[in-house]
Amino acid sequence: MGCAVSPDQPFISNFMDLATESRIVMTLDAGGTNLRFAAMRGGKPVTETVSLPSNGDDLTKCLANIVEGFTRVKALCPEPPSAISFAFPGPADYPNGIIGDLGNLPGFRGGVALGPMLEDQFDIPVFINNDGDLFVYGEAISGLLPHVNGLLEKAGSSKRYKNLFGVTLGTGFGGGIVRDGNLFVGDNSMAGEVWLLRNKLHPTMNAEEGACIRAVRRVYSELTGIPFDEVPEPKELFEIANGKHSGNLTAAQEAFRRLGESAGDALGSALTLIDGLAVIGGGVSGAWPIFLPALVDELNSTYTGPDGKQFRRLASTAFNLEDPDQLEIFLKGDNRTIKVPGSGRSLDYDPLQRVGVGMSRLGTSEAVAIGAYAFALQKLGPQ
Repeated sequence: MGCAVSPDQPFISNFMDLATESRIVMTLDAGGTNLRFAAMRGGKPVTETVSLPSNGDDLTKCLANIVEGFTRVKALCPEPPSAISFAFPGPADYPNGIIGDLGNLPGFRGGVALGPMLEDQFDIPVFINNDGDLFVYGEAISGLLPHVNGLLEKAGSSKRYKNLFGVTLGTGFGGGIVRDGNLFVGDNSMAGEVWLLRNKLHPTMNAEEGACIRAVRRVYSELTGIPFDEVPEPKELFEIANGKHSGNLTAAQEAFRRLGESAGDALGSALTLIDGLAVIGGGVSGAWPIFLPALVDELNSTYTGPDGKQFRRLASTAFNLEDPDQLEIFLKGDNRTIKVPGSGRSLDYDPLQRVGVGMSRLGTSEAVAIGAYAFALQKLGPQ
């Protein structure tokens, strides 16, 4: 959905221009079933993808396949790679390359020094991060953030955004933060852990239980009486909600609406602190036409004070950047000219404080790969 930013759009502030980079970085997309290896240069793939089984319950086999995968990709590279950079599930001590106790890769128990092992094997720097962090970093460099700033420039607006918060809606509910071109990981490599925010609809649960694949399936199960194990996956539920597949249309629509409300509440808490744009990706993101309006409505909802008066959930107005009418207002702003008291001078002034929520312009996997590539280059320093 959407389109990637065109190469002539300007980069801002501390954001790097990947097109000028000649260094090669090997990457890995690590899942519970498969490990997919590739290499990038200039923000583009330079090798085919090598896929090997994860063998997550057998540490010896898993590590052997990781080494084998990078060995094969290195042989495909047109010149020696400068680094390895990839996303790997947490918990982890990412700066030191140590993987902790993983749920979907049970062989990693007690701490595994994966990064140092690969550095010894390939004699190049190795960088590991959370996939939510790298997704947002990719979108900040080559996706939604420059896309929106390019639209603002074309609209003649002086408004520009430097901060991006992002979430992935899939098996889990991941998040990440980019501030002025830099990935913000926190002191314990655990910044942006949006999945642990409180669940608005079920306050004893965490936000992930309202904003992931199983959340959509669970609501559909509750509303229809169909056993959870027999509920279709979100792609089919989206088709049901659109009337393109047999099933309970009302229940499917409500399942996605609740997803939007739950995710919107979590994003509201994050955007209150970050004050920037928000981007959404992940396996459920294709259903955005149904859940995104509810998400933005939640951002624009109100609190009620002790005196009964209402006030905004966010200090800024939130806009759905996928809605053409809202996008037009967002880009136009409320430009006016005001006089400086006691002076003959005038200033341009846009009092419309606003944030926007849009969908990934790169696709989740590509954004993660670009984020991994850019993070390695940022750590390596100038060419």
